[in-house]
Amino acid sequence: MIKRWLKLPSKASFFLFGPRQTGKSTLIGETLTSDFWAVNLLLNEPFTKYSKYPEIFRKEALQKIEREHIKTIFVDEIQKVPLLLNEIQFLMDRNNIQFILTGSSARKLRKGGANLLGGRAVERFLFPFIYYEIKPSFDLDDILRFGSLPSIFGRSEQEKTDFLRAYTDIYLREEIQAEGIVRNLGGFSRFLDIAASQFGEMVSFSNIGRECHLSTRTVQSYYEVLEDTLIGLRLDPWRKSLRKRLSGHPKFYLFDLGITNAINRHLSAPPDNILRGRLFEQFIISETYRLQKYLESEARIYYWRTNTGAEVDLVIEKQGKLRAAFEIKAKKEIGGNDFSGLRSFSADNPHVPCHFICEVDEPYREGTVDILPWHKFLERLPEFL
Repeated sequence: MIKRWLKLPSKASFFLFGPRQTGKSTLIGETLTSDFWAVNLLLNEPFTKYSKYPEIFRKEALQKIEREHIKTIFVDEIQKVPLLLNEIQFLMDRNNIQFILTGSSARKLRKGGANLLGGRAVERFLFPFIYYEIKPSFDLDDILRFGSLPSIFGRSEQEKTDFLRAYTDIYLREEIQAEGIVRNLGGFSRFLDIAASQFGEMVSFSNIGRECHLSTRTVQSYYEVLEDTLIGLRLDPWRKSLRKRLSGHPKFYLFDLGITNAINRHLSAPPDNILRGRLFEQFIISETYRLQKYLESEARIYYWRTNTGAEVDLVIEKQGKLRAAFEIKAKKEIGGNDFSGLRSFSADNPHVPCHFICEVDEPYREGTVDILPWHKFLERLPEFL
């Protein structure tokens, strides 16, 4: 069994959110004791029963608490029946019970005005495997091509390809519509194709709208859907002014490399050098984002860019101060223009340490820049966060 890095509360109630197939139910199953009651809202019978009569959940739970002395109630896919949260709050206020509530999307809860329990439950997030979790068998080329969803771990290339294609076709397109998150499935499908093809690039909502035949506001709302369902990661440009950060052009990455390649139809063969470089950048940024969440760090990640086009792929800010800057390239030999972005950054931020993450064999220093093999960077990542 692969040990996950996410630390779950032992006694406090909590929401656990994450995309489908990231292993939420498996992780919860490993933590539950014998004194629990589990309800899976993906099953038709409980979904139908509690959708029509949410008060039945409260009555059944009280019986479990009083007669069977259960200490934990686990509700899987809570966003399917948001009204249950009212019953859960009633139970939490009157009983010393831990509630574990999992879901693949917080959007329906937040946007639909659902009861989020007023601070009675903390939030945690689960992602595909990170480097630390599968380090003994980690294969960078395989991860860049197929990603790290637990459901494909240990499968053959064909099995991975089949699973990822089904995931993108059935879940990312059809189930998002079935959840009522978007109504125009054709428009969303076109948007998803373009968003996936432009991963890691600065986003122009108006340009994408023209390509998709959608309004700019609709495109913005679709990107919000990707964020709220944890399918997408938004990377804003770093600015000293928070207002200017929010008004800048963000970058977007999908939550898993295999999903990116599946939507772009790049699963059948290893990526070429250009695509591999883009995937390598997504890999580093995704690992940084996931670990920041798992460590519950106050650090935030951005990219840096000047008006003249000089750019650094990743900067980390904590408590209002820049802690480090990173250029990311899938190269074994670097030099010359590879350092141009970091030079520009260092000129404006001379006291911020600069690093270059690449595929060299051993770390070394080039002027004021630390050159780091990607795995050495990941091993040091907690110190940057």
